[in-house]
Amino acid sequence: MSWLLFAVGLAALALGVNVLFPSRSLLGLGISFFAEWLVAELAHWTILVLGGGVVVLVALGGLDQWPGWVGLVAAAIGAVLMVTEMVLASRSGPAVARALADAGLDPPVPDRGRWRRLLFPFWLHDRRVERIKNLRYADGAGRRHLGDVYRPRGGMAAGAPVLLQIHGGGWLIGNKQQQGRPLMNRMAAHGWVCVAINYRLAPKAKMPAQIVDVKLALAWIRAHIVEYGGDPGLVVVTGGSAGGHLAAMAALTMNDPQYQPGFEAADTSVLASVPLYPPTDLMPLFTFRGKRANRVADRTAALVFGASISSDPDRYREWSPITLVTPGAVPFLVIQGSADNLVPVAQTRAFVDVLRAIPGQHVVYLELPGAPHAFEVFHSVRAEAAIGAVQQFCESVIAGLPVADADSRPGVAAAPGGADAAISPSPTDGTTATAEPG
Repeated sequence: MSWLLFAVGLAALALGVNVLFPSRSLLGLGISFFAEWLVAELAHWTILVLGGGVVVLVALGGLDQWPGWVGLVAAAIGAVLMVTEMVLASRSGPAVARALADAGLDPPVPDRGRWRRLLFPFWLHDRRVERIKNLRYADGAGRRHLGDVYRPRGGMAAGAPVLLQIHGGGWLIGNKQQQGRPLMNRMAAHGWVCVAINYRLAPKAKMPAQIVDVKLALAWIRAHIVEYGGDPGLVVVTGGSAGGHLAAMAALTMNDPQYQPGFEAADTSVLASVPLYPPTDLMPLFTFRGKRANRVADRTAALVFGASISSDPDRYREWSPITLVTPGAVPFLVIQGSADNLVPVAQTRAFVDVLRAIPGQHVVYLELPGAPHAFEVFHSVRAEAAIGAVQQFCESVIAGLPVADADSRPGVAAAPGGADAAISPSPTDGTTATAEPG
């Protein structure tokens, strides 16, 4: 038992160190992220489980030999580090209040059921919300061109603002059901209609296929969201990680014909963008210490973008949101964790600085202390705070619009010339549109 206690203690210590100091090396990047992500957002559960294991091992004689004592001390230090992470998470609420206050906005109103969500972090259904699954927003690409609609239960929405949610996954993996669920449940419960989409993935489909699919989804929303209670002229786009990159690109390339092949005339404008932990400068994103690490990263990047950084750096600049910022950009709420080891906080700050350098540009920046990548995928203290900020920002954008007749809003008319050929309101390829509780 002493050696088992020793192993448990070292594991607790390693988890505690990693949660505060995650690795940015290419070799340890993925493992470090997953360990940090789960422990940081579930620190209370991690302490409870590991603490219970230590108590049992001590009761079974784990302190009979010296390795057990070493393990006990290591476990105690690890617990202190995890408690430190919990303290950092508790500062999320004040961070949200400061960020919104700096933008002249009130703090968010807490949503009911908070403690239940924190107690069951992976319970992602909401009885106030219904989900209509597998609606086809574009022809071809099988399930990659399907979307889900979330709306107030009972289909009570009419003329509701719309949130387009884009999943992350490094442009290589992921689907519409894995991310954004807590956010969409919150927004739909408060009267929004949310659309979560799949899109084509690399390496089979390389950039710019992903942003083209986002534009196709926006064209579908313009033409068909009224059928689900949404207002096609009130669209905000959001996403996390690679989805955040696409959300930023969508807002910075509105109606750009090069990303709308075959539906160039469709209106793909949005009112605002809410990218979460977005890669905004692609070249440094794939830069690591050491020549071997950079060669591996170069080959990996080529799987997504069609060419390596060393052979075609211009395409990485062209698809980096930080280089696409121009005067007249829509409002942005950018959210980033200070301990994100996949998207360095420095590049997110630089992106925000470029946005803020544009006269009259409205941008809110929320940096959550100690937050890892993907902190809002399931319910947590940070997720609750960030989702409240998103709701407050989005509703402020809608409230700030001038009063106008529906016909005068951009995008209310059906998508013009060429758009209908690229989109379809009905599921095909054997899929079925179904409604179920959110």
